[in-house]
Amino acid sequence: MTDQNAAPTNFIRQLIDRDLAEGRQRKVVTRFPPEPNGYLHIGHAKSICLNFGLAVDYQGECNLRFDDTNPEKESEEYVSAIQRDVSWLGFQWAGEVRYASGYFEQIHDCAVELINKGLAYVDELSAEQMREYRGTLKEPGKPSPFRDRSVAENLAMFAKMRAGDVDEGKAVLRAKIDMASPNINMRDPVLYRVRKVSHHQTGDKWCIYPMYDFTHPISDALEGITHSLCTLEFEAHRPLYDWVIEHCTLPAQPKQTEFARLNLNYTVTSKRKLKQLVDEGHVSGWDDPRMPTIAGLRRRGYTPASLRKFCDMVGVARADSIVDMGMLESAIRDDLNQNAPRAFCVLRPVKVVIENWDADKVEILNGPVHPQNEAMGTRPIPMTREVFIDREDFLEEADKKYKRLVLGDEVRLRYGYVIRANEVIRDASGEISEIRCSYDPDTLGKNPEGRKVRGVIHWVSASRHVACEVRLYDRLFTEANPDKTEEGKTFLDSINPKSLTVFADAVAEESLASAEVAQGFQFEREGYFAVDPDSSADRKVFNLTVGLKESF
Repeated sequence: MTDQNAAPTNFIRQLIDRDLAEGRQRKVVTRFPPEPNGYLHIGHAKSICLNFGLAVDYQGECNLRFDDTNPEKESEEYVSAIQRDVSWLGFQWAGEVRYASGYFEQIHDCAVELINKGLAYVDELSAEQMREYRGTLKEPGKPSPFRDRSVAENLAMFAKMRAGDVDEGKAVLRAKIDMASPNINMRDPVLYRVRKVSHHQTGDKWCIYPMYDFTHPISDALEGITHSLCTLEFEAHRPLYDWVIEHCTLPAQPKQTEFARLNLNYTVTSKRKLKQLVDEGHVSGWDDPRMPTIAGLRRRGYTPASLRKFCDMVGVARADSIVDMGMLESAIRDDLNQNAPRAFCVLRPVKVVIENWDADKVEILNGPVHPQNEAMGTRPIPMTREVFIDREDFLEEADKKYKRLVLGDEVRLRYGYVIRANEVIRDASGEISEIRCSYDPDTLGKNPEGRKVRGVIHWVSASRHVACEVRLYDRLFTEANPDKTEEGKTFLDSINPKSLTVFADAVAEESLASAEVAQGFQFEREGYFAVDPDSSADRKVFNLTVGLKESF
């Protein structure tokens, strides 16, 4: 039995506790069954944390099983990406990776069993005719003219389908249940269809493929799954799940339980829509840092711990709801605030020349790696005659509320000296190209006597720094619910044109020269950033993970 203090309880944990206490189950076995037709997104992260987390907490097992019954839309790229995401989140599946395609023979045997029991038949209606015969939510369906075929004829036709002697779209295998059922999913659902395409696991062995609603319960039973957890859209499919378990000879009788999926505002989590964003070039790929995919969040700088914490914060409920993006950002901000080393990066550099500093002098100043964690040590910051500050940290004239550098006034360089702005130099276009300053050598680590400086600004040595590109990200959509659109518009109409801002000529402190891909930092006064894979040996690329505080 699990320690009840290990995690907040929810209705699924209560169900498992009852099953264990009453002896219905001895060991908890869950599964995560993604379809390999795209990259996993934040909603899948919740399912991963739930299924694998329950297995960990109850000393059970969780299988990773690919629902690979639709080979036209699946690929090995997606299979690899999904395994990488699950591992990165910190979970390990039980045994080998499983595939629904590995059970195709057993699933086929179940179909034959249903035919022999008079519970399945081969239907030759066209797709359009099937829709017509199916009925509506208000009107019952009507039986297909092929519904009362003999068992022998159905077996022969199904064998022809498997042998490749039936063209695509010309026949399907349907369950014989109830065409008048108020649940449309029970109106003789399709169990098999003809698809003459190669499969990424089974090659050309099969030209008929089972539907998910038929594959799902059989795979669960074959694996001994005790608790088959699905999101709420599968609630109406549960009667069919139970029907298959009841009428097929299987080694176990798993139960399906539904929970609310994770919906985030200012984003979409439909794989079809995410694929459209990728295919049409609205984003750079599945791992674009603006995407809600696990790969995109990882590239942006999110950590496994922050996503697990977020999923814990969201919890497990029965009713769908929309979670505010700010909750996800809060989870990563809390993580990075405690763990990310600090550094300087100037996004909009303008040169400061300290005229009373010797031209060849380099003084190594020390800054804390983390101001709240002395154990992380210090970092060297070279001070030279010429430094860069941010253009937004200087004004020629300003009132007393402005806490940065002003012409004729003083400011402190963070962890360094107090400087005074004496003169500006302009280029041919009239833009400020240099700020001529002087420094007070008696102000390192102490305040000047008899006067007050405006504030503290960050800076980087002009001769000893790392050239970098900084990418600032905002939310991909301007509407909180991009799926809810006006007539004649689509979710694409609410794409935020300012979701990406690039600073191509930024400079960072010298200590970041050895920063590795995915390593995260707090750029002081700017936000939290992570090293992007686009980085090279002589040029770092940093992605904004999250701001220092909520700003949307």
